[in-house]
Amino acid sequence: MLQRTLLLLVCGLAFLTSCQASSNTSKPVMLDSLSENGDKQEAIMAAGCFWCIESSLNLLDGVDTVISGYIGGQGKNPTYSQVTTGQTGYAEAVKITYDPSVISYDELLQAFFQLHDPTQLNRQGNDVGTQYRSALFPLNTEQKEKAEYYIKKLNAEKVYDKKIVTTIEKANVFYPAEDYHQDYYNKNPNDRYCQFVVQPKMEKFKKVFAEKLKR
Repeated sequence: MLQRTLLLLVCGLAFLTSCQASSNTSKPVMLDSLSENGDKQEAIMAAGCFWCIESSLNLLDGVDTVISGYIGGQGKNPTYSQVTTGQTGYAEAVKITYDPSVISYDELLQAFFQLHDPTQLNRQGNDVGTQYRSALFPLNTEQKEKAEYYIKKLNAEKVYDKKIVTTIEKANVFYPAEDYHQDYYNKNPNDRYCQFVVQPKMEKFKKVFAEKLKR
């Protein structure tokens, strides 16, 4: 039911045209209406622990890079140890650079809602706190309209037993997370969190999006 509804919504959207702490020295990315990078475009999404969503989105054909980071909070240059307290307002998120001639923002939204439970407020499973909230950070008007449409239709179709709590927030500054967070699953496949949380999600994701994966 979920897979079928998400696929139908992608078609409908077309008309709308557990870690170590360390200092964060990565350069922040200013996001004032920024969404294009040459022939590539960008999208920012938060769906719980960024390790989970990063590893799966990287599998999609047309996705160039997926960077884990922080967005939507107060204070400059947040570190993981600060964000994990849940007191900064920052969400764990990913910044996706993709080729719109291969994969659309609509399809990224489909993947986003498949990868997590958007009805859980400020948590995903055992990961609890505002840093794990479900949120979309549109980078232009078109992305904002599509995100709003998608949420409205999913609620109207009653795809989930509960109402979607995904927020649509203003994209201001995206801070890349510490280096050890980037590509975490592939670097740490034996990590218990990766084995018991990330891997099952990724295996399910690969089955659902089998025709859209990189060859």
